[in-house]
Amino acid sequence: MVKVKICGIMRPEDARIAADSGADLLGINFVPGSKRLVDRSQAARIIQAVREGDRKPQVAGLFVDQREDEVNGLAAELGLDLVQLCGEESPAYCARMEKPVLKTVHVGTKEMDCHELSHRIKVYTDDGHVVVLDRKVEGLAGGTGRSFDWNIARDISELGIDFFLAGGLNPDNVGGAVSLVRPWGVDVSSGVEAQGTPGKDHDKIRSFIRAAREAQEYGGR
Repeated sequence: MVKVKICGIMRPEDARIAADSGADLLGINFVPGSKRLVDRSQAARIIQAVREGDRKPQVAGLFVDQREDEVNGLAAELGLDLVQLCGEESPAYCARMEKPVLKTVHVGTKEMDCHELSHRIKVYTDDGHVVVLDRKVEGLAGGTGRSFDWNIARDISELGIDFFLAGGLNPDNVGGAVSLVRPWGVDVSSGVEAQGTPGKDHDKIRSFIRAAREAQEYGGR
């Protein structure tokens, strides 16, 4: 079953809806300057809401090129299940993480050789990390809310490499993305947000998860 990650969670009620709707992972943003940044107390309330429910998706903390001791310390303090590293963190940096790693690998808009991209991915997956493929936008780190050429991701999937597909996904297009790419998982943030706010739209969360799962059910992998 395709994994679904709902990212950029800022409110406990959004976390509970995502969990109850079948999300496998939730993402909480700890990147300074991000509009979705949460502080320790907010994060603790979100995680408590997840742990108290019947369904308990894993919780990942998002970081971008932050100090190793900061990342490990916050992950331990809050009881995060994973850390998602969205910057230029090296394989050596990832190896020093005390929690399992999701590593974002950014894909540019220009034509890219599949062999080159697969090599960049395997640097991390060979060490046991899970990769998130996302659109590269100059001057922005982490999630951008913009898509890249999904044919590139399809080619990577056909090599048998598991990854999360991210960037520009929403309830209307995730079914097509899953059918074409057949990723291991899909990752969404802005595509399920309420208009004009980083808070999540609960109907969009439900629709996104349902569309992703139905596309895999009919398409198979």
